[in-house]
Amino acid sequence: MEYGAAFALAVAGDSAGSQSLADDLKKRFPEDTSVQFSYLPTLAALFALAHGDHAKALETLQVAHTYEFGQTGLAFFGHFGGLHPAYLRGQAYMQAQRETEAAVEFQKLLDHPGLVLADPVGVMARLQLGRIFALSGNTAKARVAYQDVLTIWKDADFDLPVINQAKAEYAKLQQAKK
Repeated sequence: MEYGAAFALAVAGDSAGSQSLADDLKKRFPEDTSVQFSYLPTLAALFALAHGDHAKALETLQVAHTYEFGQTGLAFFGHFGGLHPAYLRGQAYMQAQRETEAAVEFQKLLDHPGLVLADPVGVMARLQLGRIFALSGNTAKARVAYQDVLTIWKDADFDLPVINQAKAEYAKLQQAKK
């Protein structure tokens, strides 16, 4: 649960609060596989990406490759954390403008829904793939990805920035179609 809080704080931009929790995890669980090979590398990658350092994020996530398809300690409580390293690797590749490699990482989340379940990174990976398709000029695949995202989010709070951004991006794709 502490990892979930640290992840949420990092995504929300509270690096200090997240780092404090990460330090506590590192101290209390020095031999825990999920902590050492998934949670801490994921948090370190989030910190690096927040500072625009995609190379450091990718380097930090190297250790997670071997374990990324395993069940994390939080899987017992609803599968939160599954494939977070792959998602962050995709984010790092996007920041580096390496869209093809990013797409491979995001696709992992769609190919393994049993590891992702209702974790928000699942729909975010789908959104990122839509963006990659749009960038590459594959507007047909981009539209399908955006339609899937907006269908999943049909009952979400209408004023969330990420939803409004996805709607605007989809509308732009629809305009280009005409």
